[in-house]
Amino acid sequence: MGLSTSRLARMHDVLAGHSASGYAPGIVTLLAHGDDVVVDVIGNVDLEGSAPIRRDAIFRIASMTKPIIAVATLMLVEECVLRLDEPVDQWLPELADRRVLRHFDADVDDTVPAERPITVRDLLNFTWGFGMLVGAGAKLVQAATELGALTGMPQPETSFDHDEWLRRLGTLPLAHQPGESWTYNTGSDVLGVLISRASGRSLEGFLRERVFTPLGMADTGFSVPAEQLHRLPASYLATADGLTLRDAGGAESAWRNAPTFSSGAGGLVSTVDDCFAFARLLRNHGRHGSERLLSRTSVQAMATDQLTPEIKASSPWFPGYWPSRGWGFGVGVTIRRTGGAAVPGQFGWDGGLGTSMWIDPVEDLVGILLTQRAQFPLRSNVYQDFWTTAYAALDDQSQ
Repeated sequence: MGLSTSRLARMHDVLAGHSASGYAPGIVTLLAHGDDVVVDVIGNVDLEGSAPIRRDAIFRIASMTKPIIAVATLMLVEECVLRLDEPVDQWLPELADRRVLRHFDADVDDTVPAERPITVRDLLNFTWGFGMLVGAGAKLVQAATELGALTGMPQPETSFDHDEWLRRLGTLPLAHQPGESWTYNTGSDVLGVLISRASGRSLEGFLRERVFTPLGMADTGFSVPAEQLHRLPASYLATADGLTLRDAGGAESAWRNAPTFSSGAGGLVSTVDDCFAFARLLRNHGRHGSERLLSRTSVQAMATDQLTPEIKASSPWFPGYWPSRGWGFGVGVTIRRTGGAAVPGQFGWDGGLGTSMWIDPVEDLVGILLTQRAQFPLRSNVYQDFWTTAYAALDDQSQ
């Protein structure tokens, strides 16, 4: 097994075209097929072309934080500190005795009692009752936004900490009964609080001790040290008029300071090599070298679609998404082949600030894409072209 040199050259040319056009100023990719690992570095740190992007550039990985949070949670489950189907009330009393909206468009005080408590499993598979996309314009969304409880794009300068955030969240009803529907994002932020309280450590402290340090992920965290800020490129938001600067990077970046609120849903920064160290842990079924950090069975459960057809039917998401995909513990899962780059069994997730990381156990493939273009990945040309050319580059001479 390996990767085709000529087809990797095609990938480079396609992605270089996106960089040259300004669609995505800097692009760093990694493909690992068996023992063959190839990294490509294309473009610049900003639209002005002030400096080339580097392999060790630090990117805001946004929702690629979610799989890392899931692994940390499952570590505590394996140690019996947490249990998948046990209520989280002991650790998160703010979420005990929940009320649920009578119907989605109801006033926030028009509620019924929750039929059961929220469990760790509910948080991992995003069926606990609340999330980012519960419906634009709904009264619950408006109330959550006013309280600062509806997290979206990570904002390191958030003025309140985990405890205050959860207190505010706990004053709101759930959008649906626990276990009945899927809503994106917020479950990972709640897991961040749960990990901290159950471990007796800060979230970053636990992640550094149990995940980052063992894997050698020295450049991953919720902020960038002052001496490394020169490695943090600018970040852009895609608009109808092109790219608009979202975060200047460098010494002007919002990531220069440790956040008050460390977002388990999307707050981490990382590099392509750090992301590969984490992805390789999952590809190797929880083993790092001679050390096992997570059991094989936990990784398998993480990469298994946890959602029933009924849950998907009640869970609005992007059109055409659910028929071929599902959700495991902190990761998306492909369940049906719909093209050359959609292989049943592949799992991983993407970051709304321009990143993607998926593991394919069937093809023994890891792919990582890091850019500075914030846009939903499935609507991003650079994302689609990366994965199309990645799978096209597979060169298995036995086939």
